[in-house]
Amino acid sequence: MIKKIISLMIIFSIILSISVGCDTESIEQSKEEELRKVTVLLDWVPNTNHTGLYVAKNKGYYEDAGLDVEIIQPPEGGTADLIAAGQGDFGISYQEEVTYARTSENPLPIKAIAAIIQNNTSGFASPKDRDIETPKDFEGKKYGGWGAPMEESTIKALMEKDGGDFSKVEMVNIGALDFFTAVKEHVDFTWIYYGWDGVAAEIKDSPINFIKLQEVDENLDFYTPAIIAKESILEGDPELVKDFLAATTKGYEFAIENPEDAVESLLADNSEIDREIAIESQKYLASEYQADAARWGEMRLEKWENYANWMYERELIEKELYAEEAFTNEFLPEK
Repeated sequence: MIKKIISLMIIFSIILSISVGCDTESIEQSKEEELRKVTVLLDWVPNTNHTGLYVAKNKGYYEDAGLDVEIIQPPEGGTADLIAAGQGDFGISYQEEVTYARTSENPLPIKAIAAIIQNNTSGFASPKDRDIETPKDFEGKKYGGWGAPMEESTIKALMEKDGGDFSKVEMVNIGALDFFTAVKEHVDFTWIYYGWDGVAAEIKDSPINFIKLQEVDENLDFYTPAIIAKESILEGDPELVKDFLAATTKGYEFAIENPEDAVESLLADNSEIDREIAIESQKYLASEYQADAARWGEMRLEKWENYANWMYERELIEKELYAEEAFTNEFLPEK
């Protein structure tokens, strides 16, 4: 009798464990099915501009919001074109691209929904030994860029304000060549984000001169990068946009408060990134993500108007931008 009881208890335990295991698996499967799949297209290779996204993904903020977010590096082509074509739900872009997209002959139905960095941290950089301290010093030098009309117009405008002659600058297309290789082997100066290449120059003990754009012309303080979405998603599924931005905001707020911890989320998915540069870059950007704005992601109409007018005056866009329609703060979480 005792043996029968023991046998029955063992059988009951096995059945119970199988049942619990099935229930757990069923719950997990159900949970996964409930999560909405969302795709985010990056603008470039993963870097510290994107850290908040990886924090939100790896610390479970997206999952808590009911989202299964995939962050991918896009193929050739601008992010705005891909988002407009429905190749992703959200994309990383910048004010210049959005302005072009909305003022072209065939406007793209995309809109900026959050500024990742509050103020433009880009500018022209050169090794100290090239003696380029002001835009006038571009005379007689080689500039390395990617062949965009914006580059020529920006350099020309800065030189004119400084009394320089743009015709004395040699423009060289260096494609995706990195700053250090470019200035060592091919050109004298390039356009960089200080938050990455500037910080890297400090770490590498490679002194540079850096000319920040808005310090020469305040109209060049534009939003770069920024998060964009297709207008049909904003209109048809506003709750998805709010959920995504609420979780993303938490990711960037965490990065602001805990830069060294936050960068581990970026490195966890992108081990090829130089750890030392990433950590120092993250510390630099911690004070730039929100800067003087009331909340992370918020954008101001004045910046959109100033830069669009600057582009229009230089015939970089075919028509004036209706700035109010190019961006929105309505999906950002309230403070």
